[in-house]
Amino acid sequence: QVQLVESGGGLVQAGGSLRLSCAASGLTFSSTTMAWFRQTPGKEREFVATMNWNGGRLYSDSVKGRFTISRDNAKGSVFLQMNSLKPEDTANYYCAANYGGARIDASLYEYWGQGTQVTVSS
Repeated sequence: QVQLVESGGGLVQAGGSLRLSCAASGLTFSSTTMAWFRQTPGKEREFVATMNWNGGRLYSDSVKGRFTISRDNAKGSVFLQMNSLKPEDTANYYCAANYGGARIDASLYEYWGQGTQVTVSS
């Protein structure tokens, strides 16, 4: 059974930093593409960042230069370092996985976590 469990969300002031973690189990982790998406009420899930098994990364334009995705294959975890946070980064952040390549389309990810809330105050 595949499980993705996010942690690290919380309340932070604008300009601050947070580091999200996602612990995966039930996957051949080193063969996966891992991604972060975010969602606010009433809006579609938005792509944030993805990293494939070979280390290739993609970022949305809205977070490029501020967020960094990384992974630890030995621990089966993926991380999202978020710096220079803005109020518009406030959302529920989801970890996702697939065995395909790096994609920005949420429908192409088979496995999802429950999400962790990030709130950035102005």
